Amino acid sequence: MATFYGIGVGPGDSELMTVKAVNTLKKIDILYTPKAHNDQPSVAEKIAAPYFSEGLTIKRRRFPMVKDLKEKQASWRTIAEEIVADVKAGNNVGFITLGDASVYSTYSYLLGIIDNRITVETVAGISAYTQIAATISTPLMLDDELLEVIPATADAQKIATAIDDNDNVVMMKISANLPLVYQLLADRNLLDQAIIISNASMATQHTVKLSAVEPTEKLPYFSTLLLKKTYSF
Repeated sequence: MATFYGIGVGPGDSELMTVKAVNTLKKIDILYTPKAHNDQPSVAEKIAAPYFSEGLTIKRRRFPMVKDLKEKQASWRTIAEEIVADVKAGNNVGFITLGDASVYSTYSYLLGIIDNRITVETVAGISAYTQIAATISTPLMLDDELLEVIPATADAQKIATAIDDNDNVVMMKISANLPLVYQLLADRNLLDQAIIISNASMATQHTVKLSAVEPTEKLPYFSTLLLKKTYSF
């Protein structure tokens, strides 16, 4: 039976893809992937490329990175309908996404539109924040400690509450709101308990303590902050 697969390709290093993700890639006929600038391969495509089979059809599609929800939804609907048509025509179809397919992934929006019209299988991937913890050999949480994962683009009060209510906080997309997060942590004397890792597991990976960063500094797009209240980096 033809199937649509959502495949998490991990944070950046091709060797961090799971065996199941690799085996799934090898059996699909058509692969959907986000389109980078000038129709160049996306980061996710570059990660997965070593495992592509001969004859694989790659369909690069534009997923607008804009605030206009209607524009994004229109794009998602068009691509979802194309995926449904490909699967109904008897093709095994895949969609690759950075990290894990169930964590802040466009794949989840496509699933909502597809709505059980075709067979779907989701293949989990290593998320960026678990790889970050592994990179610095530091546990995300222990015993009865709390962990919250939140995008730095969230409302300021939600970010403040996450900081106050948890022992450990992962803030994704930190490059989009560094000044706010920096100030919230500075006000609480927590700058030394926070670390930023950019481009985790990639050749350009960079690690820096938040206290060594200027609040107005421009960070790489793929930057994540890890706050551990009981740990000084």
